[in-house]
Amino acid sequence: MAQPRGAAGGGRRGERPGGRTVRSGASQGPYGRDPQSSPVPYGAARRFLRALPPLIIVGGVVFDLATPPTYTAAPLFSAAPLVAAPFFSRLTTLLTGLAAILASVGLHVYNDTLSDVPSLTETLTVVTVSALAMLINLVVRRSGERLASARVIAEAAQRAVLPMPAERIAGLQCAARYEAAQADAFIGGDLFAVQDTPYGVRLVVGDVRGKGMDAVEAVAVVIGAFREAAEQEAALEGVAQRLERALTREGTRREGLDAFEGFTTAVIAEIPREGGLVRIVNRGHPPPLLLYGDGRLEAVEPAEPALPLGMGELSVWPDRAEERPYAPGATLLFYTDGLSEARDEHGVFYDPAARLAGAVFPGPEELLDALVDDVRRHTGGGSTDDMALLAVSRPATGAPPRRRTMPVVPPGRTDR
Repeated sequence: MAQPRGAAGGGRRGERPGGRTVRSGASQGPYGRDPQSSPVPYGAARRFLRALPPLIIVGGVVFDLATPPTYTAAPLFSAAPLVAAPFFSRLTTLLTGLAAILASVGLHVYNDTLSDVPSLTETLTVVTVSALAMLINLVVRRSGERLASARVIAEAAQRAVLPMPAERIAGLQCAARYEAAQADAFIGGDLFAVQDTPYGVRLVVGDVRGKGMDAVEAVAVVIGAFREAAEQEAALEGVAQRLERALTREGTRREGLDAFEGFTTAVIAEIPREGGLVRIVNRGHPPPLLLYGDGRLEAVEPAEPALPLGMGELSVWPDRAEERPYAPGATLLFYTDGLSEARDEHGVFYDPAARLAGAVFPGPEELLDALVDDVRRHTGGGSTDDMALLAVSRPATGAPPRRRTMPVVPPGRTDR
């Protein structure tokens, strides 16, 4: 399949620095890698850090031998175990401390100054700092265990509140991503959900106003109301109204500004099993993008703008679902404003329509992998807002079924 502009469709799954798994493209351009802009590999930095404590000790020995006896390398010997303590195991920290002590004692023996009071003071300082390094190592390890436990709980909460959709739903191919702007955060105010219903596949992508636990509560309310309404409401407009009422009830429980200003932008869509079309209700959300198999792209703009969910008291127009053709081989991309408002170092917004125009991808997984990679390159690896992405593809007639491959070692969740 052709891939204009270096689309990362046929690349193999690789791992970015920091342990994040993405698709790697072979060519340059918006979806190819630029080696000159790549950060230092994580493995190289780790090897340098591991070599730093012994290098400090060796440097201290060289400094002591190359200078008069009045100069001391005790500060270097004390620094070595302190460098090792936060990053390495208890055994490595212990061995580093012992090596620093032995180096200090050995140099005093070599210089025949072991019995001098300053030399004894220097050696005692190295011993004390080495013991302190062991204590620091213990504290860091326990904190790491608590953080790991918190991450497990956060991941469980994410799966409960924001479950990932299945790879195939009613003949459609689905892929989703949630990119949290805050390090070690797993879920915020962005949301997505996909459900197979008697009326076709229905989905919602939204962005709750605000941050923190209040936003997570609102996400849970919206998704819970959507899953119930998607099964019961015959019309897509009815689903939107059910979400509106659920958020109105949620607003009565809140105090302060959130009781009056709480809202959720959302796109609600329905893909019937027959007819080759998609119905969309857009409530103040960025318009989805429709990517065709030949590289053409169009934004699914609403004919009339509507207010976000939760602001129904200010609106006098009823919801109207708009129909668009959704041909086999096409992909619908839904996203939150964390994508369209991502900025580079010059303050330029990321334009997904311009970046994706002309690119062709084998499936929704490759599309999202390349898109996330491109956004990171655009922003320099940082982001100020969460980003939720959902891609739904209608396979062309005769297309082979896709299979998702899982890495042998799960990717880490360290900071990007």
